[in-house]
Amino acid sequence: MSTDVPTLLKLSNSQLDDLFSKAESGPIPDGQAKGTAIVAPGTTFTPEVAEAVSVFVWQGKTFDGPHGVLRNRITVLGVNAIVAEVYKGPSLLDGKECIVLDYSKTSLVAKWIRDEIRLVAPNLYLGRVYWSNKPVLHFALQFD
Repeated sequence: MSTDVPTLLKLSNSQLDDLFSKAESGPIPDGQAKGTAIVAPGTTFTPEVAEAVSVFVWQGKTFDGPHGVLRNRITVLGVNAIVAEVYKGPSLLDGKECIVLDYSKTSLVAKWIRDEIRLVAPNLYLGRVYWSNKPVLHFALQFD
């Protein structure tokens, strides 16, 4: 099965978690990634909701891999804001290595958020968002 963003949007929560569990962490990314929020996974609404989020709320993340930080691109203007520390660590899902996007020390508005990503295809990371260590949604990061 080829893995790309349209395929990820068709998967259920459990299928996304299974794909995440089977993936390796991959290298800490560097550069700009287009983000896709995977809301209501596996439903007919998922692509439309993902597009609306991408246009109005969150466009993706810009990584500075060598320095272990990132900034989210938010709003219709693509403003770089909401900084996170980036490092490898154990996943809350399965304890295996993942890339952690940690907002606890860098953001007042997102200090309860922890993202985890793993490489699922060349230049494509699948992510899980946790709020106070509880999973809330998935997302994809596509690098050029």
